[in-house]
Amino acid sequence: MPIEPVFQTTIDRLSILDEHGRFDEELGAGLIPDDDLVELYRHLMLCRHFDEIAFKLQRSGRMGTYPENRGQEVTSLGAAYALRKTDWLVPCYRENAGLFWHGLPMEYVLLHWMGDERGNEIPDDVRVTPLAIPIGTQMLHAAGLAWSHKYRGEDSVACTFFGDGATSEGDFHEAMNFSANLDLPVIFFCQNNSWAISVPTKIQCSAPTIAQRGLAYGMDCIQVDGNDLFAVVKAVRDAAERARTNRRPTFIEAVTYRLGDHTTADDARRYRDAEELEMWKLRDPAIRLRNYLDARGLWDDGKQAAVLEEAEHIVAEVVKKAEGIEPLPPTAMFENMYKTMPPNLVKQSNTMRTSSLGQHPEPTTSTTGR
Repeated sequence: MPIEPVFQTTIDRLSILDEHGRFDEELGAGLIPDDDLVELYRHLMLCRHFDEIAFKLQRSGRMGTYPENRGQEVTSLGAAYALRKTDWLVPCYRENAGLFWHGLPMEYVLLHWMGDERGNEIPDDVRVTPLAIPIGTQMLHAAGLAWSHKYRGEDSVACTFFGDGATSEGDFHEAMNFSANLDLPVIFFCQNNSWAISVPTKIQCSAPTIAQRGLAYGMDCIQVDGNDLFAVVKAVRDAAERARTNRRPTFIEAVTYRLGDHTTADDARRYRDAEELEMWKLRDPAIRLRNYLDARGLWDDGKQAAVLEEAEHIVAEVVKKAEGIEPLPPTAMFENMYKTMPPNLVKQSNTMRTSSLGQHPEPTTSTTGR
């Protein structure tokens, strides 16, 4: 018998508003109403200023570390806009714009990076999970959330964000396999920003696209221009519709770039050249969207000045709120773990001393947890 192909497909790339200002009317007309588009740009400017201030807080010793979001904000923002408030955002740690749009108070992100765990106590009415620092673990959480929605007959979707480096993790493949085999309403959103800290994407993946990794799990896959707000909105909206109607997961690869360092503990000049950075600065999603709004007569320099002034005021109040919260007592580290603490932890909590450091805490009669 002749050799016959068993499976053939292609990976499509979606772009609606490109870096040169060309707009695909067929794909983009009516996708985002003008009023919403203006509000999305205002939000982007707010998040860009928040990013700048957070960086300065770390540099002045007022925060432990911080990962800049600059350059790839519209990936999470476009996704959050395309989804419903009843859907879940399951982030990594570079999704501020989307998290804030979805309802997370801005001070929560500052508290997290200040080392205050209250930043991870998400309000009950905000469907956002805590920032995930261990690479890839959040994808399993998204699969679990989606499974629960399917089990209950709800039409909510879970959208999880991760970088190109995370696709080399075992958790990534487990979550993909689990979601595909159980037909779960999950959107796997890969923010391919070219670098997994200092490791380039070409070392993480030898295939032409990261998107095609989803093909092995039978998923719908697409690559989008991650600096194109319109393309992100359309891709996520289409994926969410498939998830709600067919209970099928989708893999989206958004090609974008982080213009800053990986975190404030990094110096990207050690591993990427200046020419690459300058090329991507020209593709900055904020510049692209501003130029489009200007061309449409929806924005001008006066509005720009006003929104930046408003952003300064809002972020200043957010910083004041985060830094003004009363510090937790040392005993707080013992809370929220046990219903009744074991005796050795009771001793440590009552005396703030531990035998592991040779401090020999005095015996205590207390046996209750906190």
